[in-house]
Amino acid sequence: MNLHEYQAKTLLAEYGIPVPPGRPVFSVNEALEAADELGGDSWVVKAQIHAGGRGKAGGVKKVFGRDALEKTAGDLLGTRLVTHQTGPAGQPVKRLLVELPSAVLHELYLACLVDRALERVVFIVSSAGGMDIETIAAKHPEKILRLVADPVAGLQAYQCREIGFALGLKDKQIAALSRLMLSLYHLFCARDLSLVEINPLAVVSDGELIALDAKIQVDDNALFRQKALEELHDSSQDDPKEHKAHEIGLSYVALDGNIGCMVNGAGLAMATMDLIKLHGGAPANFLDVGGGTTADKVAEAFKLILSDTNVKAILVNIFGGIVRCDLIAEGIIKAVKEVGITIPVVVRLEGTNVDQGRALLKGSGLKITAADNLTNAAKLVVAAVVKK
Repeated sequence: MNLHEYQAKTLLAEYGIPVPPGRPVFSVNEALEAADELGGDSWVVKAQIHAGGRGKAGGVKKVFGRDALEKTAGDLLGTRLVTHQTGPAGQPVKRLLVELPSAVLHELYLACLVDRALERVVFIVSSAGGMDIETIAAKHPEKILRLVADPVAGLQAYQCREIGFALGLKDKQIAALSRLMLSLYHLFCARDLSLVEINPLAVVSDGELIALDAKIQVDDNALFRQKALEELHDSSQDDPKEHKAHEIGLSYVALDGNIGCMVNGAGLAMATMDLIKLHGGAPANFLDVGGGTTADKVAEAFKLILSDTNVKAILVNIFGGIVRCDLIAEGIIKAVKEVGITIPVVVRLEGTNVDQGRALLKGSGLKITAADNLTNAAKLVVAAVVKK
């Protein structure tokens, strides 16, 4: 789960990590009130969306005077901001962050994340802050520093000091970096985070370090014990279909193809999409209906897939383990009748009572094609789309 920048900075501040004075606002009037509260005659206005690249897309602007603030806030609120991470549809801008500008001497990059190969918490640090870290890693890999925290002893102060020296920081700055990194590690572990990215981490005129921008991701699997963070979720930033899927207990990710996929099991779903691509098709979604598939859940899954107008055919790939194949087939038939599907549906069943399940599908009289294996199912559904 992603947090907005202002939410991330609030969390950083709770753990003693310096952030610029700022206020989230939801209207032009609130932006002007925030300016009065913050003081000064210039402010930084930042669109709050769950995507990077806001500055290049015009979503981050420094303004001088109340008139400019009022115009900029009015221009941003209610629009959709398109960045290299959002896709052509962009993300809706429903809130802004109004901040006081900082006197920056130098910009650093700092991130904390889980390295799944090492099974460790890892810090990524660079002296080239404010830029795309992928570009830096590709063109100047020597500028990327890496620090691995011990899972028992945790992050150690000497490791932070070594990073500070490697970045060329001075005494006060090294001490500030050490405090910040230790606090960040505490935050990361205590709040079940999967990523914290501070870019840029600014060295300011008094030698302190300030998080000018922050991105935080919370581990979805830990939200049951992080209720306060779960309440911060902004559903307006989600794909509507993905949000609906979450509400009904389905794992769904929208893609840009035209073959809808309904599968039970994440690994099987990935294999299904791979085979569709292999045979010249394009998956329209990732959809895992889970092991305990029911007729009602299958019907909801069909409705979700069909809400994408690009879908021209559907591939259902179910392994009947927890639920027998004949019961799954009955559920598919009921769902197809209920939803009123008019596009081709290819079904591949495997597992307990598979023969009974296939017989039910064949005798249903519906526009359902039963496949005897996954490769054949992928070929059939791709061919059905080509015919259309």
